[in-house]
Amino acid sequence: MPAGSRRIGILGGTFDPIHYGHFDVADAAQRELSLTRMILITSNIPPHRHQPHSSPFHRFAMVALALLDRPDWRASDLELRMNEPSYTTRTLDRFHERGFTAAELFFILGADAFAEIETWRDYPKLLDEAHFVVVSRPGVPAPSMRERVPRLAPRMTAPPTNPLDFATPLIILIDAETADVSSSAIRQRIAAGESIAGLVPPAVRQHVEQHGLYGSPTPGRRAMDAAPASQASRLHGQE
Repeated sequence: MPAGSRRIGILGGTFDPIHYGHFDVADAAQRELSLTRMILITSNIPPHRHQPHSSPFHRFAMVALALLDRPDWRASDLELRMNEPSYTTRTLDRFHERGFTAAELFFILGADAFAEIETWRDYPKLLDEAHFVVVSRPGVPAPSMRERVPRLAPRMTAPPTNPLDFATPLIILIDAETADVSSSAIRQRIAAGESIAGLVPPAVRQHVEQHGLYGSPTPGRRAMDAAPASQASRLHGQE
């Protein structure tokens, strides 16, 4: 396949738990850039955040469950298989080892996270390993990155744009509306006994309740709650 004919979206995160804000960010990137594949990578040891509240198994399972109705998206345990901090530069290096080029990779993140890019390992080298796609988050519009990280402004652009027209990877700013929700707020709601309906996919909410995650009451697993065999099989062998 010729270089540039694949457009691989990569969204990494602790996913503790995954929520509709994550989906909004990924959907905006896929829509604006015509991404051909979307890969969600659950981090193992996040270097910039507190340690996860739920185990790698539960966090990966929630991502896999959330993607059951998105057959063209994949849950990846790439970082979970590495007993080391989940640095973006190492993850992108592993994609390169698999034959992907920087021109084919689109690393997606919220504008709130990109605002701290200068503190990331291997900065600014890692910006040459993939296109970085920065999507607005509530209170942090993507266009504001030109002022927040001014030294990177010359590399920034916005759709419509064709990355193949440029010799080096871009920083693509996407100003889109995304849900005002965070994993920490969801955990707080669960601990307070409040509903998280509409904040996470139904299968994720069921998993949280069945396993008593984040202080939620465990109603007891009923036979009818068990995932159908076709769904359970898809929780294994994910990319």
